[in-house]
Amino acid sequence: MKRILTLIVLATVCWSTSLAQTSMQMTGSDQLCEKWIGKHFAKGSIPPFSFTYDGIPSESFLKKWKYSRTAPIVSENGETQRSFFWTDRSSGLQVECRVKSFSDFNAMEWVLFFRNVSDSNTGTIADVKAADIRLKSSASEGGWSLFHAKGSEASKSDFMAMTKEYSVGDTLTMMPYLGRSSSGSFPYFNVKTPSGGMVFAIGWTGTWRADIIRPSEDSFSVSTGLKNLSTYLRPGEEIRTPLTAMIPWQGEDRMDGQNILRQFILRHHYPRAGGHPVQPPICSGFNYGDPYPCNEYTCLTAEYAKALVHRYEEFNLLPEVFWLDAGWYKKAADWKNGYNWANAVGNWEVDRNRFPAGLGEVADAVHEAGCKLMVWFEPERVVKDSDWAYEHPEYMLLAGGGKPVPHAIDRKTQDSFLVNLGDEDANRWMRENVARLIRENRIDYYRQDYNVDPEWFWYSNDEPGRNGICEIRYITGLYRFWDYLLSEFPDLVIDNCAGGGRRLDLEATSRSIPLWRTDYNYGEPIGYQCHTYGLSQWLPVSGTCLTRSDAFSTRSSFNAAVTFNWKITSADFNILEMHKRMAEFHDIRPYFLEDFYPLTGYGDTTSDEIWLAYQLNRKSDGTGRILAFRRSDCKEDRIVVSLRGLDPSATYVLVNQDTMEEYEKTGKELSEGFELILPSAGSSLFFKYRLK
Repeated sequence: MKRILTLIVLATVCWSTSLAQTSMQMTGSDQLCEKWIGKHFAKGSIPPFSFTYDGIPSESFLKKWKYSRTAPIVSENGETQRSFFWTDRSSGLQVECRVKSFSDFNAMEWVLFFRNVSDSNTGTIADVKAADIRLKSSASEGGWSLFHAKGSEASKSDFMAMTKEYSVGDTLTMMPYLGRSSSGSFPYFNVKTPSGGMVFAIGWTGTWRADIIRPSEDSFSVSTGLKNLSTYLRPGEEIRTPLTAMIPWQGEDRMDGQNILRQFILRHHYPRAGGHPVQPPICSGFNYGDPYPCNEYTCLTAEYAKALVHRYEEFNLLPEVFWLDAGWYKKAADWKNGYNWANAVGNWEVDRNRFPAGLGEVADAVHEAGCKLMVWFEPERVVKDSDWAYEHPEYMLLAGGGKPVPHAIDRKTQDSFLVNLGDEDANRWMRENVARLIRENRIDYYRQDYNVDPEWFWYSNDEPGRNGICEIRYITGLYRFWDYLLSEFPDLVIDNCAGGGRRLDLEATSRSIPLWRTDYNYGEPIGYQCHTYGLSQWLPVSGTCLTRSDAFSTRSSFNAAVTFNWKITSADFNILEMHKRMAEFHDIRPYFLEDFYPLTGYGDTTSDEIWLAYQLNRKSDGTGRILAFRRSDCKEDRIVVSLRGLDPSATYVLVNQDTMEEYEKTGKELSEGFELILPSAGSSLFFKYRLK
């Protein structure tokens, strides 16, 4: 029987404090949330998670198990952490729930662990709901809704906002495709009741699952967990489940809650380098793209790369990060024999024919210009005829299970293994090899790609009676791998690609930034507008590339980070225009870390017949930016938008950055409607505003 927990205290009391009030009034509400945690994780209570043990629901036996807890540990940044334990004396199964609360956001999160503290195997653990709660509302008016988003599918509609209105009995199950956490489905969602809302964020870089049900007139049931888990544990063995964060909010619009999520991520789940939050960078490539059959950077040489650094310097167009993507390693340049970047992975040594002194000489040129070097890796996927496959087949996972047998080293193949990150010897071997390459080549940004659906590798390598173990070991091994690199290189930044935005869960976001959020048609501006519009509703930092320098295309690619993939050796580009676009990005970039407001609605934004506009608002000083696009087939030359987050009684000065026209309006007037005008289709607007 499904176990459900009522969150009525959180809904009626904790939701009464909005983000705008947190700095002044959060203390009392935070104490109430601490009381909520104390009550629902207390001895004798049914905790807000559930599972079955040998087919018996946990609600029927946890009260009888030995209970203990640790004292709360409070950190300087407002986080309070504690653990609760339930131990079955007869079988030796111990359940630990590590709970963290956040005084500045009135939020909480927890991770569930299972361990065997006995000398024999446990019974079967299954049907694990790492979070299993009910949200109640006594309000009689207002809708019951779920706000969520598409994941990445390399399409124009990636990250598109989705809405489901709930009637009693309605249900929705969400899970990503085939093992990458934001492939197809997105691991963040927002539940709205008539009296408030709750944003959920899932931290699991594999196949999570979420079920959102409206079982009765006055409630939502929300559970999160793993798609595939039914296992026993051996003596001394431990497993963990997805992290689930829950952030309450109050307001009329979904962005009232999702902007809290954005700021929560920046404060508590955002990577740091050198002790400081990572600055989303401006990147440039090394004149991306050579003649076929070269692809990516398979034909790049050290001399050409260094010459391009000097050319960027000469034109005063230096980025903050030079981006060396796929193809720098052995065999990738052997295009005469059919090799390329993709079917040469696993040969992780620098191609000394093209880079005689390694990548370090390129890094030195980049560093002398005052920039950083980013280099692409895909260490988890190993082609079957590569060096890594040949050297250590025992470290590999084979799709379909069985013994991984490498192909002869001279037999070209597209087939791949996965490095078994759940095996500690394999994990240590991979992380030490990658760390060596980072160190020897003086790499500043480590870019990790993942062009494979791993689910079948995991499931087919599970032992009988231990479904889900391979995935759990692999994902926790991935975290050990990333954490090792960040420990070895305190200034290192990890860029997380995974086939373009397919690993954007909360655990990955805590360790990395996504500078390539989708593999959708490179440089197509309408799709890039859609991606910024959709993804920015949830995450404050992402990036994409652009290949043109006109205002419409460049502004379409703006986000907290960007890659200017300009062909600076081509006469088709204008140096002065590129300077102007880069200056615009420098101006708008910090505002992507503030509150984001869609101004042209939610839902499908892919049509060429519409306007698309959004607002970036900085509450601390009353300034902001507005970007708007009239697409090529849009017949309306104007649109009225309602600005958000402004002081109704204050006067604002708005400046059109293309015409330099100024407008003065009160916050109330701007919230009631501000007209944007573009006489030509296929054009854009860029407004700045400030308090008068």
